[in-house]
Amino acid sequence: MVTYRPAVDQALALVDALAPQVDRVVVVDNGSPADDVAALRDLVAAYGGELVALGANLGIASAQNVGIARARELGARLVLLSDQDSLPAPDMVDRLRAGLATAAERGPVAAVGPITTDERNEGAALLFSDHRWGPRRADIPATDGALVPVTFLIASGCLVDVAALDVVGDMDEALFIDHVDLEWGLRARRAGFALYGVVGARLAHALGDETRRIAGRRRAVHLHSPTRNYYMARNTVALVRGDLLPTAWRWGYAAWITKYSVFYVLAVAPRAQRLRLLVRGLADGLRGRTGPLATARR
Repeated sequence: MVTYRPAVDQALALVDALAPQVDRVVVVDNGSPADDVAALRDLVAAYGGELVALGANLGIASAQNVGIARARELGARLVLLSDQDSLPAPDMVDRLRAGLATAAERGPVAAVGPITTDERNEGAALLFSDHRWGPRRADIPATDGALVPVTFLIASGCLVDVAALDVVGDMDEALFIDHVDLEWGLRARRAGFALYGVVGARLAHALGDETRRIAGRRRAVHLHSPTRNYYMARNTVALVRGDLLPTAWRWGYAAWITKYSVFYVLAVAPRAQRLRLLVRGLADGLRGRTGPLATARR
């Protein structure tokens, strides 16, 4: 479970939901204030878990890798990733484990994930499958326990087979945040592994800071901070320039980041700050610069 300046009551609800479903809870804190870290440490210890304080915001990928490494030390064969703004159903992990076992009968599987929904957006499932121009919302069958092949799985609620990590590798820390789960999923599939969503496994998750309705669009748009605009622009360009995306998907993502940038600059305050960070993100992506925004390097 990765935390960054979490609301303590929200963290309590999440740990309370996760602890009965797993063997051990490991919280990796990404530079929260000392008082919050102390409260989190006491909270997790009450459930027999532990907290690893990084002391600074090293990014979601680094925090996930630290948590995965600790899980390995504890002898884990399966690792469940979780963000602080998620809440799993009481039977989510059991259903994911059953789904993983079923999926393994079809061939190598890297990970499975729940049907994740954000109730601020009419409960639309955050599950994405292959389409011509890139990943799009997957069709979810009504059959309980059905497996839905997906392009990637959002990290929160993702149950990862440690054996797959040995082949695919860890999360890409150079990305820092945004597209980390997509990039790992693409690497996993290139290595011959499949990923599935498991119908019936449920997770509530808040994506972005808020949502906004746009005229002519069926679903609301998830809004992020200007800093996240930078990472999204930079990392999208990095993926387009890399070798993980099919040619059509590169065009699709190039078109998408163009629309994304125009929308934020024209419609979401503070526009000038967003313009500056989006331009820098696009430029850093072209230059091959990575890492945290403050110290993005080649």
